[in-house]
Amino acid sequence: MRSLSWTSGPLPAVALIVMWSSGFIGARLATDTADTLTVLMWRFLLVTALVVPWWLLVRRRRHRLTGRDVVIQALVGLLAQSIYLISSVKAIELGVPTGTTALIESLQPLFAGVLVGPLLKERVSVLQWAGLVLGLVSVAMVIGDGLSLASGRPGWVYAVPFVGMITLTAATLLQRGKARTVALTDSLTIQCCTSAVLFVILGVATGHARPPRDGDFWLALVWMVVLATFGGYGLYWLNLKHYTVTRVNSLIYLCPSTTAFWAFLMFGEPMGPLAMAGFGVGLIAVLLVNRAEPPDAAASDPPRTPDVPVASSTGEDPPGTGWQSHRTVPSGERKKDS
Repeated sequence: MRSLSWTSGPLPAVALIVMWSSGFIGARLATDTADTLTVLMWRFLLVTALVVPWWLLVRRRRHRLTGRDVVIQALVGLLAQSIYLISSVKAIELGVPTGTTALIESLQPLFAGVLVGPLLKERVSVLQWAGLVLGLVSVAMVIGDGLSLASGRPGWVYAVPFVGMITLTAATLLQRGKARTVALTDSLTIQCCTSAVLFVILGVATGHARPPRDGDFWLALVWMVVLATFGGYGLYWLNLKHYTVTRVNSLIYLCPSTTAFWAFLMFGEPMGPLAMAGFGVGLIAVLLVNRAEPPDAAASDPPRTPDVPVASSTGEDPPGTGWQSHRTVPSGERKKDS
């Protein structure tokens, strides 16, 4: 019997769905007490204060990072963290329902699916395309149900989450195509520091740097740092190391239903029958996309041969998680080592 792995298989996939959804809930909790820039500035100051010492602790063997590596990772952080989070959190602050924001962001797999073939040379099968299109139908069903409950808001606020959806797609393609040889600890540290610097500049420049004294604000920040940043963001890239862009992004279709149910329990946001049916269609879409991809799809990617030592579970990886940066070793190299 095959044992479950914390770094591959169903466990990281399920954890990604829950943790990614938690970010929308945390944003709703935080923006009830402070401005978006205040929330994000202090969130990433906390993240950086935790990430940098962790990076220094686990990075026992110094891997050489080139200037190009740092620039690419900073750009990924700008797209996948900074702009994505500003658009998502601001949308919720402006009154877009939590579940609706998650639904709009879930359109990202369709954009990634359209671009992944020509840009990254990954094959997208007919069955996968069917699943992606079915996912779009499910998103439309739930959005249609949610919009009927969102009267009184200007229509332009619903365009705000689309900005983050586009930049996250761009970051996914950039990370997958240009930066796969950078260790996870290095990439997360650079990206979080980039976001922290940007949000401090924006917070001070706009007069939103001072945090409120409300204890709920700090509780929401801890929620967002632990669950959304380290949980959701880290698990996203962890899954991307083992599976294709199409398969990982298909999991995001399950985040709207998770978020909507979560928001229903915490905030009383209603779910109509059309939305509930849409969530079921989304589940079918995810099953189609994942069924169409062979289990060893990630292993069929071109060999990754970074010009730095490969991380070990006792050196580069965070203690107790077993995360590791890995590469496919050519058979000739294995024979030579033996």
